[in-house]
This record gives sequence, C-alpha cells and structure tokens, in this order.
Amino acid sequence: MTRPKVVLFDLGKVLVDFDWRVAAGRIAAQARATPEDLFRFIQTSDVMVRYELGRITSEQFFREVQQAIGYRATMQDFRSAFSDIFSEIPEMVRLQARLRAASVPTWIFSNTNDFAVTHIRERFPFFANFDGYFLSYELGVMKPHAGIYEAAERTTGCHGAEILYLDDFPENVAGGVARGWQALQHVTPEQTVPLVERLVWGE
Repeated sequence: MTRPKVVLFDLGKVLVDFDWRVAAGRIAAQARATPEDLFRFIQTSDVMVRYELGRITSEQFFREVQQAIGYRATMQDFRSAFSDIFSEIPEMVRLQARLRAASVPTWIFSNTNDFAVTHIRERFPFFANFDGYFLSYELGVMKPHAGIYEAAERTTGCHGAEILYLDDFPENVAGGVARGWQALQHVTPEQTVPLVERLVWGE
C-alpha cells in the first residue's frame, strides 16, 4: 500500500460542521420570505453555484438574494447570519495537526464561498495551519469536475495513490477514486481517524 505524500481535507462536514437551518431562520427573520422560501430559492436558482464558482461577488450574491426574498437588513447582517453556522469538529482538527507535526503536507479542498471562508478564517485558528487551499470560488471550478482535481495534482506535484483525500460527499470521493487517489468518504471521526492512521503511519 502506497503511503500518501499529501492529505486533502474537504472543509464542511469534515473539519467543521454546519447547519443551514440556523442561517435560514436568521435571514428569514429579516425578510418577507419564510425559511422554506429561502431554501426553495437557493435550490431552484443557480445563485449559490455561481457564487461558489466565483462568477459573482459577495455583494452581487447578497443583492440577488436580497431582491428575491425581500431582505431588509444590511449586507453585514446578512453575512453574519449566513456565515455564523459553523462549529469545529475537534477530532478531525487534531488529526490534521498530527499530520502537520509529522511533516505530511495538508491542504483544504472545498466547494465553498467567500463569506464562509472569511468567517472560518476569522473564527477558527486551525484554518491557517494548512500548506494551501483549493477553493472552488477562487479556482472557478467545483468538485466533482475534473478541473479542480487536476489543479490539486499540478500544485502539490502528487498523483494517484500519493494523494489521500477525505470528503463527505460520495460523488466527490468518486472523482478522486477515478484519478487513482486514496479517497475516503468521511462519515464520522471514529471511522476516519483510524483509517488515516493506518494509511499514513501503519498504525
């Protein structure tokens, strides 16, 4: 079994947990829409996809949502309500710290947006402790499109089984498997941590 040379971590539901219902409730409290209306708009429009692909700015994203749901408060209020939904997953953060201490390069590999990353960078010190970041809104491509996987290979200089990749979405994991990566679907830290220990340290 090939010992991985680099470990890629998805962000949401792997390093940080989140609950979109919290954001929907806070945003709807300042809008004419209900939380269900907000969910429906996000699901049926392409605004979130365009935002996470970096095709619109945070201000443009806010304005589109504001107009669609009749949001009455400020953009800063919206940003806080939209972003303050995350909580650290301690076991996975500790795992990344152990890998870093063992000189194993670690990278964030995430479909995400500027509001979320700005909030996480401000609130969670662990986010600074990575060798780099593959973020969809900066790269203009989202998992499971091959382009973001190719970007990771180019930048890290690693390919195939040299890359260990952790993600909670089966479709994204399949994108790594298709490239020969050691890709694991993360469900719980109790399952993931021992698997990573065995692959990296042979424990």
